[in-house]
Amino acid sequence: MIGAFNPGAIALSEGVIILVRVAEQPAKRRQGQTGFPRWDVQAGRVVTDWESNTELDTVDVRVMKRKRDGLVRLTFTSHLRVVYSRDGRSIDSLSDQWFKPAAEYEEFGVEDPRITRMGDVFYITYVAVSRHGAATALASTRDFKSFERHGIIFCPENKDVVLFPEKIAGRYCAFHRPNAATPFTKPEMWLASSSDLIHWGKHEHFLGGGETWDIGRIGAGTPPIRTAKGWLEIYHGNSRRQEDAGIGAYSAGALLLDSQDPRHILGAASQIFVPETDYEREGFVPNVVFPTAIVEQGETVLVYYGAADTYAAVVEFSLRELIEILAQRRG
Repeated sequence: MIGAFNPGAIALSEGVIILVRVAEQPAKRRQGQTGFPRWDVQAGRVVTDWESNTELDTVDVRVMKRKRDGLVRLTFTSHLRVVYSRDGRSIDSLSDQWFKPAAEYEEFGVEDPRITRMGDVFYITYVAVSRHGAATALASTRDFKSFERHGIIFCPENKDVVLFPEKIAGRYCAFHRPNAATPFTKPEMWLASSSDLIHWGKHEHFLGGGETWDIGRIGAGTPPIRTAKGWLEIYHGNSRRQEDAGIGAYSAGALLLDSQDPRHILGAASQIFVPETDYEREGFVPNVVFPTAIVEQGETVLVYYGAADTYAAVVEFSLRELIEILAQRRG
């Protein structure tokens, strides 16, 4: 196993439910070859496709490119597991519930869940990876014991989709991150809206990176939460420049958005937390803090994140202090 990271999380009366991404590589090794795992949906198991290393180019630790056609494959596959925590800070039990790939568009894995509660239904956006690219799909549950899949809601290439927990001006809203093959721009955050959570439109650019820490890419992190001052969104940025080797560092920023029109940024704070600890700086992908969930607990918020694409971690903020910082930096 590579690690368990990038968790979705939501508060319930009995504690916090965490939906964590588990990434795995083939245990078997072949000399001079690299194994690429994928889910055989019909057989209900993982199979491995082997390629000669002479026919591959390394993109980074996660991705290899085939020389014959220029297409890439992941060196791992992911599924999701349900975890329970009474206090939100430590793990009490691991459920036997798995959310595994179940369709062709998920054959290379399901990744990076974000959970939003609307009424008594929990909606989960997640990345579905396949030969067709990385898309975003939607699932829902009422008990985290059974899940209903609703299919692809943002086609490839699109990731980092988070849902607002209530309608705004009569429509559901979401942040998403399109990633075009033709690089007119680095990946950016966009806004979209929907009447039914399935069909999305009214797409518009929201935010692009331009500072040292987010010049490589920028995307939503946690689902937004409503505060007395507006919507609070914790997002991520990546520092990799075009000329840099490696993957770059991932850090987290915060935004305060108008409660009636989230297109309007009321305040912004860069790098509210950055890779500092050993478990954030060392791992499968070094120098990563990647926020994916937020849970309110009285005067504080717990922000859940992936550390170095290896660990699931949580950091605690004073909600009042965070909002004060953002309100002082009005856009």
